[in-house]
Amino acid sequence: MTTPILTQQHCRFLSRDYLLFEKKLTSGPDMHPATVYWYDRRDSVFIEFCVADSKDVEVTFEKSKCVFSCLGAGVKYENEIDLFDAIEENECNHKRTGRSVLCILRKAQPGKPWLRLTKDKTKLSWLRVDFNNWKDWEDDSDEEMGNSSNFSDLMNNMGGDEDLDLEGPDEDESADSDDEKMPDLE
Repeated sequence: MTTPILTQQHCRFLSRDYLLFEKKLTSGPDMHPATVYWYDRRDSVFIEFCVADSKDVEVTFEKSKCVFSCLGAGVKYENEIDLFDAIEENECNHKRTGRSVLCILRKAQPGKPWLRLTKDKTKLSWLRVDFNNWKDWEDDSDEEMGNSSNFSDLMNNMGGDEDLDLEGPDEDESADSDDEKMPDLE
C-alpha cells in the first residue's frame, strides 16, 4: 500500500479545515469574547466586560472560574476565565451599565496580590489590565482598606442605569480667569 503524497495545496486545505473545526469547538458560531479590563485590590478583584448595550447578561461565579455571556449589537459574547486564585463565589456580584458589565470578585485570601487574572500565563488578546484604576495597594493604609469592604456601597456608587446631569456647569462655576477674550490676529 502506498502512502499518499500531500502537496502544499492539500496542507493549506487541511490546515484551514482544522482551524475552522478548532474555532467551532472553542467559541461556536457567531460567538466572540468581550474585551475585558481588570484590576486588583486588597480584598477584591474587579473585572469589566466591555459590551455596549448588553442584553441577556449572564455571569456565573465558581470557586476558581468566572463565566460571562451576553448579547450586544446582535453579537453573542462569551468569556470563560480560569482565575488566578480562589474566590468566594457567594460574595461576588455584577452590575450592568450602558457600556459594560462590572464584576466584583471577593478574594478567598484577602491581602494576597494577584499577579494576573488567569491561572495560565498565556497572553489573551481580549484581556487587558485597567491601569486607570490600578493601585499599588500594598502601600495603602489600613483606613483605605476599610473603604472597599462594603460591597453594597460599591455597587450603589458604580452608577449604571441612572439619569445623568448633562446640563453643564452653572454660569458662576464656569467663570475662569483664563476665559478672557483673545485679541484679534493682525
